[in-house]
Amino acid sequence: MLTYNDLKVGTVFILENDPYQVIEFSFLRMQQRKPVAQVKMKNLINGKIITRNFHQNETFEEAEIIKEPLKYLYNHRGECFFSNPKDPKERFSLQSEQLGTSIEFIKQNSEVVALKFNEKIISIQVPVKVELEVKETPPGERGNTAQGGVKTALLETGAKVQVPLFINSGDIIRVNTELGAYVERVTKAQN
Repeated sequence: MLTYNDLKVGTVFILENDPYQVIEFSFLRMQQRKPVAQVKMKNLINGKIITRNFHQNETFEEAEIIKEPLKYLYNHRGECFFSNPKDPKERFSLQSEQLGTSIEFIKQNSEVVALKFNEKIISIQVPVKVELEVKETPPGERGNTAQGGVKTALLETGAKVQVPLFINSGDIIRVNTELGAYVERVTKAQN
């Protein structure tokens, strides 16, 4: 059992039969009252983020989340298809809405990690940074840098991301999947 002192950032616990992960934690001391823990947490099943206060006398059951490797196959009409990396015949699909936006940055046949709770897959964990090729981007305009100079680039997975003006089609860039943002150019296109 966890006490309210154990609710540190990253801790996963069960509240009202759902697994929650702590995002932020802080102590509040109300006037002449006992301290209260204010916790911002994310429901791992539906993705909703809520804030709630907990008192000293409350205890929580620690959630047992099992991590299992998966192979991402492809995306079709709002469904993402996966297979067991050891047995390609074991295929299944999950709705794209359930997985969030980070799956847009994953190439076909890439390894990902499934998070399971009570034998059910509740989420897919993807690498924080991935390297992708820029398929299409407009040419950068010289002198258009007053606001930092960015343009939209279409990546090989079909995702779109804002990149600096010096990025061209064919470049390999590193993308942060959590933020959906450009990080750096890895290699320049060979012309």
